[in-house]
Amino acid sequence: MSRGSVTRVQPHEEARKPRLVYPGLTVPFVLVILCFAAWGSAANLTDVLVGVFRHIFAMSNFESALVQFAYYGAYFSLAIPAALINRRYGYKAGVLTGLACATLGGLMFIPASILLTYGFFLVALFVLAAGLSILETSANPFVIAMGPEQSATQRLNLAQSFNPVGANIGVLLGAVLILPQITPESAKTSMTPEQLRQTQEQDLSLVLGPYTGIACVLLLIWILIAFRKISVPEEHAEFGLDTERTGVLGRLWHNRHYRYGVAAQFLNVGAQVCTWTFTIQYAQDVVGVSTANSGWYLQASLILFLISRFVMTYLLGIFRPTKLLFAMGALGVVFALVAVFSPNIVGLLAVVGISLSLSLMFPTIYGVALRGLGPDTKFGAAGLVMAILGGALLPLVQGWIMDASGAAAAFIVPAICLALVACYALFDLRSSRHPDLAVDEGVAQ
Repeated sequence: MSRGSVTRVQPHEEARKPRLVYPGLTVPFVLVILCFAAWGSAANLTDVLVGVFRHIFAMSNFESALVQFAYYGAYFSLAIPAALINRRYGYKAGVLTGLACATLGGLMFIPASILLTYGFFLVALFVLAAGLSILETSANPFVIAMGPEQSATQRLNLAQSFNPVGANIGVLLGAVLILPQITPESAKTSMTPEQLRQTQEQDLSLVLGPYTGIACVLLLIWILIAFRKISVPEEHAEFGLDTERTGVLGRLWHNRHYRYGVAAQFLNVGAQVCTWTFTIQYAQDVVGVSTANSGWYLQASLILFLISRFVMTYLLGIFRPTKLLFAMGALGVVFALVAVFSPNIVGLLAVVGISLSLSLMFPTIYGVALRGLGPDTKFGAAGLVMAILGGALLPLVQGWIMDASGAAAAFIVPAICLALVACYALFDLRSSRHPDLAVDEGVAQ
């Protein structure tokens, strides 16, 4: 049934709990859920790659952070093209396009490992992330279209919960299959140029395995979705053209809650990527944790993020969202400053603890920024998606500071980001807008 139609509901029907998905769509729903886990694995495996490439190619932290620039830059670049694909060809076509592109990117790691060229790896990552950007942009509304509107939030929450599960799998792959096998720096000092090249080939082959595995999984999901007929009600494109869009940019720009919200989302994503990207480097360079064991601290950080997401979902039903956002932003600043001024195991635990404050930020900022936009909501959502660019740019800043002042001092970057996010929460708390108690978690990332 399309959203525009009206159906009279009898009292006994009104009390009935709506179905989670429409009849016949259970299997497609499960397949799309697998997509959420798959892009979570690929996204967080890149956090491990930053440290790995630094060792393999003997490069600076700034150069290794280009991994995140390639990954999140692709997300920024493909957000609007993905929406156009969905509008013209439908969500299934968007999902299939994203899966195909991501599969190609994963398979491009094979020639990259043969050529031993860092730039080729960045190209492969860009193609992979471009596919995942299209996939993520398509999968969220696809999930919404698979069942009644009344259960849309529950359905999307269920699908989104598998994203951090996949993220933990991605880091686990890095911690088990890559980091313990990387050749130690001390062993390279006495090697000849030919031995160093052989070592590079061996270490890069470790990177190849997890990404080709992810590519094979994505290809399998593509086959299962492509050859299954999926009939959903009328699909409403996220960026449909309508008469209300006239002057939308001006209205959005003059809406301070939205304008500051885009900036807050940019800073939030930047703080998140900075923290997860350089947790391993902090463990190795500041505390002296071995390469083999450093990945477990990132794993602990993501597990904390996963658990905290469920806890915050519960708390959002009790407290005003921006009160929690302010509290978590302030807590994140404290953790980041401890990491700066206590360059030891306490600082490392504080770096892990930053994930606690990050867990509620994306959905809360998203909901607060879009509240009350009316017909401008769909177009406004595009700006919040493109704010993911913070994950591409701010790690470069942190990597540059690490090269100049050390890994501990560089955590001033997420400290500043989280402080400004807390300022956005304070701005909303001091405004006269209605203090809604809950944010629609259906927009959670």
